[in-house]
Amino acid sequence: MSQTREPSLLDAFIPIAVLVVLLSSSVILFSDNSSYGPNQIALLLSMGIAAIIGLKNGFRWKDIEEGIVHGISLSLGAIMILLAVGALIGTWLLSGTVPSLIYYGLELLNPSVFYAASCLICAIVAMSIGSSWTTAATVGVALIGVANGMGMSEAVTAGAIVSGAYFGDKISPLSETTNLAPAVAGTELFEHIRYMLWTTIPSFLIALVLFLIIGFNASGEASLDKIKAMQAQLELQFNLGLMMLVPLVVLLTMAIRKVPAFPAVSIGALLGGIWAVIFQPDLIGQLAAEGMQGWLKPVTVVWTALFDGVKLNTGNPDLDDLLSGGGMSSMLNTIWLIMCALSFGAVLEKTGLLKRAVAFVLKGAKSAGGMATRTILTAFGTNLITADQYMSIVMPGRMYKEEFAKRGLHQLNLSRSLEDGGTITSPLIPWNTCGAYMHSVLLVNPLDYAMFAFFNLINPVLAIIYAYAGIKILRIPVPEQTKA
Repeated sequence: MSQTREPSLLDAFIPIAVLVVLLSSSVILFSDNSSYGPNQIALLLSMGIAAIIGLKNGFRWKDIEEGIVHGISLSLGAIMILLAVGALIGTWLLSGTVPSLIYYGLELLNPSVFYAASCLICAIVAMSIGSSWTTAATVGVALIGVANGMGMSEAVTAGAIVSGAYFGDKISPLSETTNLAPAVAGTELFEHIRYMLWTTIPSFLIALVLFLIIGFNASGEASLDKIKAMQAQLELQFNLGLMMLVPLVVLLTMAIRKVPAFPAVSIGALLGGIWAVIFQPDLIGQLAAEGMQGWLKPVTVVWTALFDGVKLNTGNPDLDDLLSGGGMSSMLNTIWLIMCALSFGAVLEKTGLLKRAVAFVLKGAKSAGGMATRTILTAFGTNLITADQYMSIVMPGRMYKEEFAKRGLHQLNLSRSLEDGGTITSPLIPWNTCGAYMHSVLLVNPLDYAMFAFFNLINPVLAIIYAYAGIKILRIPVPEQTKA
């Protein structure tokens, strides 16, 4: 058995510093294309630095490699969901489900309240099903299409979608992260949700007001003629109607009934393919290869939509861009990014570098404000480093649980801080699993929509203000051994 040494503080921060420099350089050099390879290289190079430090401290390469394999294995469930979502988007574009949502959205949503309405709609859906990912992949995709039809900003729309989806996810008892945070901190689920409302509701209301202000100022950008033209083009290309929304209703029903995400989304994708065969025969005929006959046409086109999405060629570039995409292949870059990011985080955790860095951050925290601030920043930092929102809840939760009790702070303060700093900051980071997912689904870079994800930005700040001001800070008796 090899003897390992505790890493120094310098050891802990070297790979993190290297990652920050490389990721910054990636954005400067490659701009919007930084997530399509450059960021992956930055993560792998930083992982190599962390591995070298681990070897220096006595870790065997076999142990580090096992840590990498374990870290990647934790993402396999998310990877399967990503592939299923890609297939779902492909068949829902083909079946007319997404085009129908866009059509009715153009009909009903007023440009002046569009951003606020988008945020509210996503909040309601996410709260009902407990999934920000499913909300973004279904309603969110349609709202991006509506924004294009209205001439609204895609970045602001994506910010509204992310704000609403994560608000609903955060307070839904069906959400995985909402169940995970109290489980790690040692609190009860519904007490945790009630305690979160004190920071979550005001943050969401402020976000809605900001979206209303932006919407009123931007209402002149939308042209009624452009909206009508887009609707006419949709009617020409697809058979539209309420029946096209059945796959969405089925998926939401399965989510509410707590059907696991991968089978639910997969069933939704297959149902979209069946709906395409039934309701979109003309479109299937256009997309089928020349000379193909009989049942081969629908089978081949639906099969292609599942793995490679839909590629329209209507002669209208705007419509083609709006309604082309999806397929499992569209998610492969995101999966590449996730695997690289989790490999880096796994090496940091295996070699003790992450624990050493977090211990340094905690040093000197005595007040409720200091503890809440460090927990939120640690959760955010874990999101940056490990690229996984679950790690951002589990790791700080395990490390700070005893410290909160020693300082006479109820564990509800911890569970709320874990969500304030971990859950809702994850989609703001391009290489995080959540940020990468949102980029793949909404086709808007997190660096572009982050400044408009008002709820996700306001909530952590408001939570820190509450903690320092002593607002809704629950206290417990300090243990006797701590007093002594």
